[in-house]
Amino acid sequence: MENIFDYTLLPDGAAALVRAYGDSPLLSLPEALPAPGGMAPLRVLGAYCLAETVRGAPRGPVLRCGRAGDGALCPLPYDPAADLHPAAGRFLEEVALPDALRQMDSCAFYNCRALRRLTVGAGPLTVGSDVFLNCFALTEVVLRARPDAATGLYAIVSNIAGNLRAVFAPAGQVCAAFRYPEYWEDIEETPAHILLHTFSGQGYHYRQCFRDGRLLWDEYDAVFAQGHGGDDPLYMALLGFDRLRFPWQLSEGAAARYRAFLAQQGAKAAAALIRAEDREGLKALLGLGVLDGPALRAAAAAAQRAGDAPAAALVAEAERRAAPPRPKRRRYTFDDF
Repeated sequence: MENIFDYTLLPDGAAALVRAYGDSPLLSLPEALPAPGGMAPLRVLGAYCLAETVRGAPRGPVLRCGRAGDGALCPLPYDPAADLHPAAGRFLEEVALPDALRQMDSCAFYNCRALRRLTVGAGPLTVGSDVFLNCFALTEVVLRARPDAATGLYAIVSNIAGNLRAVFAPAGQVCAAFRYPEYWEDIEETPAHILLHTFSGQGYHYRQCFRDGRLLWDEYDAVFAQGHGGDDPLYMALLGFDRLRFPWQLSEGAAARYRAFLAQQGAKAAAALIRAEDREGLKALLGLGVLDGPALRAAAAAAQRAGDAPAAALVAEAERRAAPPRPKRRRYTFDDF
């Protein structure tokens, strides 16, 4: 079934999504929806619109549209009793949002437990409360924007406390990747009934490296220099690897710190990439030249355990390049006697 969309029209001429339907767990929302006299840009995700169940009333009269034979969106009769399969909740795995989107209302993705990747456009975003509540599998956000553009990334990472990777890919080409480690917030009440907020892990500090919706990559890199003893070493190694692999505005000092840490944790990073069957990532990691002999042997063992012959070949080639050159054997001729 082609996607079908329920929506309402807003006073400013834009549209707010009420519900999406379809048989694919990969949902791509359109830039605009049919409206009297033209098309209305899809600017708002309504409350609970992609959640397991819809709660509350829509903003106004609900319209419905679907794709015609030529692929264009056309109006459909709205029948709330129609038997349609919601593209929502635990069914969703990936969602691509339109460039026109500027607002996500509360609980828009509530209980989307299988959602693993979210793609968004450039431009600011306003995010309501509990938008990503129980989205435990959401670990990657792809932005169709440059890292120096004002985007909605701050609003997104501020609402997700777990590990989250942000990939900047304007025109479909990755130019930078920044990871946001998970963190925990503890609230303690003092005898004077004063609430003290403490944060465990550097993830909270990484999420503060924004100004006016723009990522401050120099401040982001400075967080790593402050220490990361309470964070997962593997995830921090992958954080450094992403910065070295896509070195957007990466200073020499920050690169040196990432390389030094990756040299210590490189075997774990290689094993993680092998488990994920990310051979391009493994090739990039090996190309950095930070893995020593023991780390390369550990990576080879991980590839063997996984039964991944292409990964094993990549590691073997890296071991060959890292091996010291053998001394040339002298050839003897009868003239030597």
